[in-house]
Amino acid sequence: MGRRFGWLWASYAVSAYGSGLGFGALPLIAVLVLHAGPAEVSALSAVGPAVGAMLAVPLAPWVEFRRKRPVMIAADLVRFGAMASIPLGYACGVLGIGQLFAVSAVVAAAKIAFGAASGAYLKALVRPEDLLVANSRFESTNWSSIAIGPPLGGAAIGAFGPVITVLADAGSYLLSALGLTAIRDREEAPRRRETGKAGSLLDGWRHLLGDPGLRALYLNNLLVSGLIMATEPVLAVLLLRQLHFPAWQYGLAFAAPCLGGLIGSRLAPRVVARYGRTWVFRTIGTLRAVWLVGLAFVRPGVVGLVTVMAVELAIIVNMSLFTPVLATYRLERTPQHLVARTLSAWSIGQQAAIATLTALGGLLATLTGPRTTLAVAGLLALATPLLLPRHEPAAPREPALLNNRA
Repeated sequence: MGRRFGWLWASYAVSAYGSGLGFGALPLIAVLVLHAGPAEVSALSAVGPAVGAMLAVPLAPWVEFRRKRPVMIAADLVRFGAMASIPLGYACGVLGIGQLFAVSAVVAAAKIAFGAASGAYLKALVRPEDLLVANSRFESTNWSSIAIGPPLGGAAIGAFGPVITVLADAGSYLLSALGLTAIRDREEAPRRRETGKAGSLLDGWRHLLGDPGLRALYLNNLLVSGLIMATEPVLAVLLLRQLHFPAWQYGLAFAAPCLGGLIGSRLAPRVVARYGRTWVFRTIGTLRAVWLVGLAFVRPGVVGLVTVMAVELAIIVNMSLFTPVLATYRLERTPQHLVARTLSAWSIGQQAAIATLTALGGLLATLTGPRTTLAVAGLLALATPLLLPRHEPAAPREPALLNNRA
């Protein structure tokens, strides 16, 4: 798909692997370095991304009417500076929990801005028939980084201390910015199509909720992703505290199934070509939700470990097949002048859903126990296929695009 896509993919890959190495680093630093309690760690995991999502709301129209590659470079540099401030504060002896909250929020906001700009840039960069292949490559890179990064990050922390993976994560953003700089294309500035700042903040949500196909997939994705992510801290309590899994087994239970993401993402173009996109949305969209309830039946020992790995593998294979098809469909049904705001609205809604359901899951687990919470989340997930579209709506008519096709 050309040299420019190659640089874009390489930049995404180095950033993804850096984030994989630094996965969970902020809560770990809060515990090991700042001796934070459970309430502070939980707040760091939920409040930081939620505040970041709110900060991203006014950024959406700003990103929409700017050249996308400079926005992506700026977002990478902001994340580099924020993450690099942690080892600097640690070295100077001034690192505090407030700084971790601030870094978490800034990184979350910059991530949403980067995702919105990169989606719009990708749509202008590759041909429509190549979008699914491009999204599949990004998806496979994402899952491979999750499979490989956290185990290597854990080993690095054991050998070099708690801030080493944060330093690696910061460096990956700098390398990503350099890779994007190497593209050197002549991107035209988008033209502003509407007036009124207040209205432009909501245009992404108006588009999502006004399109029948996108509305169904958006609501479905909010619940599925929120329920899956809400089970992670509850499952950690069940496995580590109640079933007494060793730390290495806990890491293996989540890292090894991520290799299934390589399978699903690579199969996506072939499955769509053979069965069609509507079949993927209905069938694979259902299969990615039906396995979650199995986590409520995890037992101690090897059988429990295999159960967790099997459930996670089934979820990840179907998610990694479904996600690039969804991402391609979302880009195809969104006019170029709305892409950044639509992707921002999608990400902000998803972050809010995850934060809300995670908080509710933690409250339910406190009142009833981890198994009950996992069972409730799994049963709710069984109802999410009812939100999937039953047929694919007709393609929307899009205004003439100001695209530079590769």
